[in-house]
Amino acid sequence: MRLIPTILSAALLTLASFGHAFAQADYPSRPVEMVVPWPAGGGTDAIARVYAEAARNHFSQPIIVVNKPGAIGSIGFADAAAAKPDGYKVVMATPELLIAPYLGIGKATYDGFLPIARINADPSAITVRTDAPWKTIEEFISYVRQNPGKATLSTSGNGAIPDLAALALEERAGLKFTRVPYQGEAPAIQAILAGQVDATVVAPGALSAHVEAQKLRVLAVTSLQRVPEFKDVPTFREKGIDVAIGTWRGLLVPKGTPPEIVNRWIALTRKVVNEPKYQETLKKLNVNSIYEDGETFAKVMKENDELFKRLVPRLAASTK
Repeated sequence: MRLIPTILSAALLTLASFGHAFAQADYPSRPVEMVVPWPAGGGTDAIARVYAEAARNHFSQPIIVVNKPGAIGSIGFADAAAAKPDGYKVVMATPELLIAPYLGIGKATYDGFLPIARINADPSAITVRTDAPWKTIEEFISYVRQNPGKATLSTSGNGAIPDLAALALEERAGLKFTRVPYQGEAPAIQAILAGQVDATVVAPGALSAHVEAQKLRVLAVTSLQRVPEFKDVPTFREKGIDVAIGTWRGLLVPKGTPPEIVNRWIALTRKVVNEPKYQETLKKLNVNSIYEDGETFAKVMKENDELFKRLVPRLAASTK
């Protein structure tokens, strides 16, 4: 008689295991939510929506993009990190996931996720209105040097990659801006379009439509090499200023997600980034498309984390 509880427990465990395996085999059985920790209209949002559209050809359920902006992305990151690790919530991550903890904002860290792949890497750019008096980066830098703190610079958030790029530019070139953080690229760009600031620092791809419309002028980019879509725009290193800081986007799932589901996302992402229409659309947006597997992506995040650990305290000091 004593064997009955043991046998019953074993049977229940077997049924639970079978049910778990069946649930994974049936995945996805309902729509999947892709969290974008930034407002609609920015570069991260655009990439997420292009990805979701391309995935329709390879995924049996729709991927629903949900914007959860605020606190340099930490609201969205926290929401994704707290999700059940069942593959029904993924996050389009940006470097701010690594930056926010050093600012004391939010509790989500990259250790709370499993990397799927990094699918984008872009520099930042110093950009002004076409009716601004500065036609070159040399002219703008000369003005800032002669008027410390007078030039206002919109960024996509306090502690965001463009904000750190602006700080690095201040330090390396001996400048002083008045940095004005917004909640994402889109409002930062709207600020420069509306004439609320003198310049903006965001990814060049997010500016392409306004540059083509001759509303904005890109003066310089924070990359090691020139951006193909802006081949006439110099890098800061070409001008003798050692600033090379960029943003990226990559897919993460909550830690504890079953390997079978992680592998489904890896396979899906490989197919998506190879979609001709996906590549074509991102090219039109002037967004750089790459593919780095989860292991490589994890190394990138670890290296970035070491960089931000040194740089972010300088950011905090600069705002006092």
